[in-house]
Amino acid sequence: MCTGESSGAGVGNGPRERFIREAIALARRARDKGNHPFGALLVRGDEILLRAENTVVSDNDVTRHAELNLVSAASRRFAAETLAECAVYASTEPCAMCTGAIYWAGIGSIVYGCSAQTLGELTGGSLVVPCETILANAKRPVAVRGPVLEEEAKTVHAGFWSRS
Repeated sequence: MCTGESSGAGVGNGPRERFIREAIALARRARDKGNHPFGALLVRGDEILLRAENTVVSDNDVTRHAELNLVSAASRRFAAETLAECAVYASTEPCAMCTGAIYWAGIGSIVYGCSAQTLGELTGGSLVVPCETILANAKRPVAVRGPVLEEEAKTVHAGFWSRS
């Protein structure tokens, strides 16, 4: 699910924290709907251009990760020049599939809350690869920052994966 409304003021000590907290809130909303607990934002400067949440269960499609929902909508809606100025803020570090989508869409940076390593520890994950590793040989640089507010970000996963 992806929505395109802009956002005003938020909670937190700075924009990075505010945006991560909003991504975590989207992850919580996805979880409340029975989906996997992941949320993502597309941000340019201090403006939220798009929001998305995971819809893997509700869409019955394993590729409907929050970041992929976001990138799909963003690439249809915005010019390459705009996307290059944007950041994806993700509640959890994007997986290999989503990192690739962010790269191929031409988005300039990634900021995440919970790290892939921590998620792997929580889930017993089978494909735990940091997005920086995936991007290490990319021809175009993508800035990666994280984890940001990891303790807050991992709370949305508490108890979820033991029932999946």
